[in-house]
Amino acid sequence: MALLRSARFPAILLLIAAIAGLIVANSPIGAAVIEFSSAHIGIPQTVVDLSLAHWVSDGLLAIFFFSVSVELQYELTQGELRSFRRAIQPAIAAAGGVIVPIAVYLAITAGSGVESGWPVPTATDIAFALGVLAVFGRGLPASVRVFLLALAILDDIVGIVFIAVLFATDVNFGMLALALLAVVVFAILSRVLDTRARLLVSIALVLLAVATWVLVLASGVHATIAGVLLGLAMAQGPALRVRHAIEPWVNAVVLPVFAFMAALVPIPQVAASALSPAFWGILLALPLGKIVGIAGAGWLAQRFAVGAGAQKLAFGDLLAAGALGGIGFTVSLLLANLAFAGDAFVRDQAILGVLAGSLIALVLAGALVSWRARYHRRLGESIAPAADAQEATA
Repeated sequence: MALLRSARFPAILLLIAAIAGLIVANSPIGAAVIEFSSAHIGIPQTVVDLSLAHWVSDGLLAIFFFSVSVELQYELTQGELRSFRRAIQPAIAAAGGVIVPIAVYLAITAGSGVESGWPVPTATDIAFALGVLAVFGRGLPASVRVFLLALAILDDIVGIVFIAVLFATDVNFGMLALALLAVVVFAILSRVLDTRARLLVSIALVLLAVATWVLVLASGVHATIAGVLLGLAMAQGPALRVRHAIEPWVNAVVLPVFAFMAALVPIPQVAASALSPAFWGILLALPLGKIVGIAGAGWLAQRFAVGAGAQKLAFGDLLAAGALGGIGFTVSLLLANLAFAGDAFVRDQAILGVLAGSLIALVLAGALVSWRARYHRRLGESIAPAADAQEATA
């Protein structure tokens, strides 16, 4: 279990699952597997009659979003985002990391009819980013990891808002109101969990969570938002315990299965010039837009918005964080599926753009993080003898 809670191994699992999905989709059994992923499972003529692919993206991924929102709740109340002074620099950097990729995407796709994919390159995959940081970042100061964590969480907030607002269809406000009522009851019950009636309360919480998911699904809002609402509403102590308990399953099952299913995309046998502008927009907006946006906005924040005495990062460290932010992967794959749900041809190419753009960002991030880690290790080695000499003469 410790391996599945580490930063490195889950990122490797994600990469393997995505590669496996691509290989299977482009193998002789690819058509059969893709057709199987479209098979419906559930109660016919109801909202829970979903294809296997949708059970993964709407159901399993709601568990991942629950885990993310629990971490978000903690960071907003006790962690790195609990005060304006702590949050201002990563917030401005995150804004740059959203605005610049959107601008790059729209500049490439202008007039093509696929401009609606602009949310896709705005996401950061926190599991991948921290995995690369763990593999290549030995010697980096803790401030870089803290900055990246805050940045990725703020990116998650943006992604959640996009999913909730942009991709809601024919919203049934009655169902949504019932879902919110279930969340309120869930929040109240979670605060009496540590009592003699623990078992009964736990069962009630599970039933309320399932009911909330069904009601959100029925409301027309993307079902993963149920996980977000429940994670934010649950009492922090029990929520952190639940997150700890499900973390290995999220890392070992939920995210790899989603990555495999999302990457079940046939690679089009066409010339590069025939590829959709959505592919090129995402391919460039993820690595390039994120690096320029995060590093540039982070530098401006340090120069003009961060007060004296606040911890600042070197521009090289900001570049490394920007490259890590370009690994969109999980949330970007979900956004690609949502943005082009009505056009399978463009959707598949957008997914390929996410995979290729994230891979480019991963390679760049590995190189930049290694460079900065070596720099900080050398800096530490040069400071240590000077400190020893000063101590000897004191």
